[in-house]
Amino acid sequence: MPIALLSVYDKTGLVEFAAGLSRLGWGFLASGGTAKALEAAGIEVEEIADYTGAREILGGRVKTLHPAIHGGILARATGADLAEIAGLGYKAVDMVVVDLYPFEKTIADPFSTRQQIIEKIDIGGVALLRAAAKNHERVAVISSTEQYSSVLSELESHKKLSSDTLRRLAGKAFARTASYDAAIAAWFAAEEGVAVKEATKEVEEAAPESEILSFLGWKVQDLRYGENPHQKAALYSAAPGGSPMAGRLLQGKELSYNNILDLDAAWHAVSRFNNPTAVVVKHLTPCGIAEVRELSGESLAQALSKAIACDPISAFGGIIAVNGPFDGDCVRTLGELFAECIVAPGFSPEAKEMLAKKKNLRVLIPGKERPRFEIRSVLGGFLRQDIDMGDPPASAWKVVSARTPTEEELKDLAFAWKACMSVKSNAIVFAKGSATVGIGAGQPNRVDSVRIAARHAGEKAKGAVMASDAFFPFPDSVEEAAAAGIKAIVQPGGSIRDKESLAAADKAGIAMVLTGVRHFRH
Repeated sequence: MPIALLSVYDKTGLVEFAAGLSRLGWGFLASGGTAKALEAAGIEVEEIADYTGAREILGGRVKTLHPAIHGGILARATGADLAEIAGLGYKAVDMVVVDLYPFEKTIADPFSTRQQIIEKIDIGGVALLRAAAKNHERVAVISSTEQYSSVLSELESHKKLSSDTLRRLAGKAFARTASYDAAIAAWFAAEEGVAVKEATKEVEEAAPESEILSFLGWKVQDLRYGENPHQKAALYSAAPGGSPMAGRLLQGKELSYNNILDLDAAWHAVSRFNNPTAVVVKHLTPCGIAEVRELSGESLAQALSKAIACDPISAFGGIIAVNGPFDGDCVRTLGELFAECIVAPGFSPEAKEMLAKKKNLRVLIPGKERPRFEIRSVLGGFLRQDIDMGDPPASAWKVVSARTPTEEELKDLAFAWKACMSVKSNAIVFAKGSATVGIGAGQPNRVDSVRIAARHAGEKAKGAVMASDAFFPFPDSVEEAAAAGIKAIVQPGGSIRDKESLAAADKAGIAMVLTGVRHFRH
């Protein structure tokens, strides 16, 4: 009979999960409160204190810290290990179901006393999770009530959990203990920070950023300064032994804070495209993007030329990113243009030799993995969100105008929509031939972004398409686009004045497509 050890603070879904395991022939060991909840539901369970012969002590501080428990969890699936614990009279534990005392919830309650917070630092639960996760080749570790359903379903279907599932559950358990310890350490650091503030009255010396950040990542290096020379700055990595952009700096001096921000924006923008693409970024927003269409006969160097041509003034001192090998033709395309950095997945020997003559240029090959989320600090904490990787798979574009866009316009609309996702809101992109010809970014109102894009595009706006990252609150943006010569528009829709914007488009003979998906970038 397989044995599951259960010791949970949150009893949500516990009885249903245990009942499902019981039907599959599992037996149970459980700590005091968990055992009582199962017994009350009519589920047979052996209490840990009865099993070990050691009662809970210190008001429940010590319950599961016993060789009979940890030996049963840590015994490997070898004859020697299993024989050893059997000789001691211990049972092999096949599943550990543990959550942790709600430390994070307790510190979030302003009425919690320091002693109440200290008592919510879990010891035994963390030890159980780590032991089970370490021995995940044999032991399943359940660290969240959200895992009950999928685990039970897999057991019902296949009688046992796959090695992939066991490994995934172990990873989740280690992530849980890591975040738990980080919360505890941050609380202690913050408490220490308050004490220093009260003693010295110097906020800069008291702030516990270094302690807190050490749990968000590994420090790579101090930077010369931040956005401005009077601001201190440092680079942290999501993994030990990290480097700027998780890559290799091939030439040039140390990257600055602003360099790294712009490089990340440029690489993220160019990575949206599958075809060979070039992006030029200045101050965190693209000033030119161009893509090589399939079977067009164009080269990456030609895409780079078009990207620079979108706004050659802003391109000076910018960051250049391409998603293909940077070759000699690309270098020749740059001509005398000064760029701060170039980032690409590779550089040809000819390109390396030519770029080496540009002494103030930084050249970088980035890491292959993209982050899945981003973090921003705010007053009193930080915000976390998934990175916008593009439209969800279920999205479907809808033509709502009287005129249907031509095949050429649809290709440009698809390009413009991808390009728009990397532009600061309110974002407007004019495009023609899979290249931006005008970009309006970061304006408090959308119509000003349209006017800026139109001014940059000039005559190139005639016959071009326009993408807008969010809906038009008034028809004025469509009217400005029509005056510039735009022939097709893609936008999310959803405004209470959509009909007015559509009417303006139909009046001007503009094709309009709705995506149903917004792409704000603040």
